[in-house]
Amino acid sequence: MSTAFKSQTQVIIVGGGPVGLGLAIDLGQRDVRCVLIERFKTPQPIPKGQNLTQRTLEHLYFWGVEQELRAARTIPREYGIGGMTAYGTLLSDYKYDWLQRELVRPYYFTDNERLPQYATEVVLRDRISELPSVETVYGWSAEAIEQAADGVTVAIAERDGYQRRTLRADYVVGCDGSRSLVRQATGISQTLSDHDRLMVLLVFRSTGLHKLLERFPNKSFYNVLHPDLKGYWKFFGRVDLGTTWFFHAPVPLGTTKDNFDFRGYLHAAVGKEFDVEFEHIGFWDLRVAIADQYRKGRAFIAGDAAHSHPPYGGYGINTGLEDAANLGWKLAACLQGWAGAGLLDSYGEERQPVFASTARDFIEKAIRADKEFLAKFDPAIDREAFEAEWKVRSTGARSEVNSFEPNYGGSSIVAGAPSGISSAIGSHEFVARAGHHLAPRQLATGRNIFEELGGGFTLLDLGGAEKAVADIARAAKADDVPLKVIRDDRAESRAFYKATCILIRPDQFVAWTSNGNVHDPVEIIRRAIGGHP
Repeated sequence: MSTAFKSQTQVIIVGGGPVGLGLAIDLGQRDVRCVLIERFKTPQPIPKGQNLTQRTLEHLYFWGVEQELRAARTIPREYGIGGMTAYGTLLSDYKYDWLQRELVRPYYFTDNERLPQYATEVVLRDRISELPSVETVYGWSAEAIEQAADGVTVAIAERDGYQRRTLRADYVVGCDGSRSLVRQATGISQTLSDHDRLMVLLVFRSTGLHKLLERFPNKSFYNVLHPDLKGYWKFFGRVDLGTTWFFHAPVPLGTTKDNFDFRGYLHAAVGKEFDVEFEHIGFWDLRVAIADQYRKGRAFIAGDAAHSHPPYGGYGINTGLEDAANLGWKLAACLQGWAGAGLLDSYGEERQPVFASTARDFIEKAIRADKEFLAKFDPAIDREAFEAEWKVRSTGARSEVNSFEPNYGGSSIVAGAPSGISSAIGSHEFVARAGHHLAPRQLATGRNIFEELGGGFTLLDLGGAEKAVADIARAAKADDVPLKVIRDDRAESRAFYKATCILIRPDQFVAWTSNGNVHDPVEIIRRAIGGHP
C-alpha cells in the first residue's frame, strides 16, 4: 500500500473492487499513471461475484493473472462448476442443468471459472502491486469530487483515521458500487426498475448439505423455482467444497436478523433438514438500476456504479469487467494523444445499451418467464402437462447461454451494418463481424491469434488484400495509432473468418473487416479511434 502518493496523476479510480482493480491493471499495463482509492484495507469475505465467464477469463489472461486466479479457486477443479435448476425443493424429482457455459467454449480463448469475489480481488491486488504506474490507497474513501475544464479534483479521507488528502488528475472513474459517490457528485441520473422485493443473503456452514447434494456431482450452484415466489429464486451456491455456502431469496418486507426463521427457510428450500451455522445475514432490495449516461465531462462510471441488478445469471462482475476492458484502452488512447474526439463518448454509447439489453432480455425476462410457468403448470394438478413443459424448459436452458453475446453492432466506432444495434443478444459465430468479439483460431505459426494480439490495434492479414493491409498500416502510422500486423494467408483461415483482413480493437472486438462497406484506409482507422486524433 502507498500513502505517500503524488497529488498529480492521470486517472483516479474510486473503488477497488474487481472492476476498479481490473481497470487499474488495464491502465497500468498501458503506462497510464493512476491512483486507486479503496475504503477497505483487505477484501471483504462476502462470497458474491462467483461465476466468471470465458470472456472474463480472457480479460484476466491479458491482465497477466489467469493462471494465478485459477490456482485460487476454492472448489477442486475435478469437482466441476456447473449449475442446476430444481422445482419446488432442491431434492425434488424435477431438475435440469442450468447456465451451461461450456456450450460456447469454442468461441473464446479461455475456459470459464468459479471462485468468490474476494479471492479474485486478492489475485488482482497482487498484480497491481507489480505495476509501477499504479498507486493504491487502501483504507481511504472519496469524500468530494469537483470537475474543471482541465481536470478533476478528488478529496479523500482515511477511513479509520483523521488524515485528509486532495488528488488531482485528468479523469476520474467511479467503480464505487450502486451507491456511487462519483455518480451522485457528477449528477448522473438513473432509471430504476423496482421489483418491491426484499432479499436476504445468508452465508452459512453446513457439512450436512454437502452430503445431501452429493447426488448431484459437478454442481456448484442451485436454483429452486417455487410457486409461492412468483418467479423469484431461492438460490444456493458453494463457496468451497463441503463446508461453506451462500443463499439468497425473497423474504417478507420488514424482515430483520432477529424476526425470521432463516434455518427453517433453508430447510424448506432444500426439502430436508440439515445442520446450519450462520456466518453472515444481510439484506438488499431487488431492483434494476441503469445510469442514463456513463460519462459526464471528465468523470466516468463503471460496474455497479453504472448498472446494478439482482444476481441472477452471473452477469454482474462479468459485465463490470467488460466495462473496464472497454474504457481502459480508450482512456489510454486519449491520454497518449491518438484518440479521436468521439472515442471517450463511445464508452457509454457501447456499454449502456448492452447492459440495458442484459437486464431486459435476460434478467427480467427470466423472472417473467418463471412467473408465467409457475402460475400455469403444477404437477399436483396436471402432471403430464407440467412434465411436458418442464422438458421444454430444460431444452430452452441451453438457449440463454447461446444467445448471450454482447456486441457493439450499432457503435459509431465500428464499421458495421447501417442497421446494426448494440445489444446483449447475438449469436456465437466464427465469422468476423464488426462490433463482435473475435473468435480464437490457431495461426499458421501454431500459436493462437489471442496469443499474438497487440496491446493496441491488430490487423490480421489473411491473404489476398496486400494493398489494403499496406494502406491501413500507413494510415495508422500517420495518426500515431499503435498497430500490429499479423499474417496468416491460409485458405482455411480466410474461410473460417470469411474475410481477407480484419482490424481488431485493443479489447478484442472487431472494428472492421474487408467484407464491410468501408474501404478507405484513413476512414477505417479514424472511425475506429473516434475521429481525427
